[in-house]
Amino acid sequence: MLPAPPTPCTNTGNTMPPSLRVLVLGGTTEASSLCRMLGTTWPTCHAVLSLAGATSQPHLPDMSTRIGGFGGVAGLTNWLHDHAIDAVVDATHPFAAQMSQHAAMACAATQRPLLRLERPGWTATPQDTWFMVPSIAEAASALARSSRWNTKPQSVFLTTGRKETRPFLAAPQHHYLFRSIEPPCPADLPPQTSVICARGPFDLEAELKLMREHQITMLVTKNSGGTATHAKLEAARILGVPVLMVSRPPAQDTPHAKDAAAALAWLHQCAASTLRAV
Repeated sequence: MLPAPPTPCTNTGNTMPPSLRVLVLGGTTEASSLCRMLGTTWPTCHAVLSLAGATSQPHLPDMSTRIGGFGGVAGLTNWLHDHAIDAVVDATHPFAAQMSQHAAMACAATQRPLLRLERPGWTATPQDTWFMVPSIAEAASALARSSRWNTKPQSVFLTTGRKETRPFLAAPQHHYLFRSIEPPCPADLPPQTSVICARGPFDLEAELKLMREHQITMLVTKNSGGTATHAKLEAARILGVPVLMVSRPPAQDTPHAKDAAAALAWLHQCAASTLRAV
């Protein structure tokens, strides 16, 4: 059982919470929402948004931003010290397990409070046909070796991210439709792959049309959660297409919030605690 976030510290009247120096590890819709809230409701909060640089043209909020890695746990630890950060919100992608681990270790070393801001995962309905696998490698292995999908070539809709296509080289007998914001390395793609570069959100009618045009017989995706890319699961349900769903990595043992409003309340409490300690 993960520990619950602290009781929210809410504002009353025109009271402004004390100043706080915050690092937001971003790259998700939830991170963007939190940054907008900080900018519009808490002008005395000095927040820095950090992005990994996975996309070349990210949507940036009007606030201090850094792009690129920290140099491991030691680099992040030093950065927190050097910039006198009071609190950290890890709002990275649900599958950015290494960054979350580094954040937990650096915050433990520096005794900084850490919150994990993570949207809930998707859940299957009785009308869905999901096959859960623990990793991308296991998904590729299932396509390569499982008798369920090896009797004839499948038409696979692959939405696992541009850096995680190489394992599917082990299943070259299938046809793939791959979609991501930016194109993957061609050498990491199976031989029969069509690539679509597009950024969500995607609507149901467009997903139905796409899957019908490409005669999709299998959807492979990660349990990222959220609404921006959920329509593909609805389309798969309507069309009777089975889903190979990659489970999320184990969560860090830190307080969690499921949306930006809860994260903002947690930061208010951090600020109040910092003021009381002065």
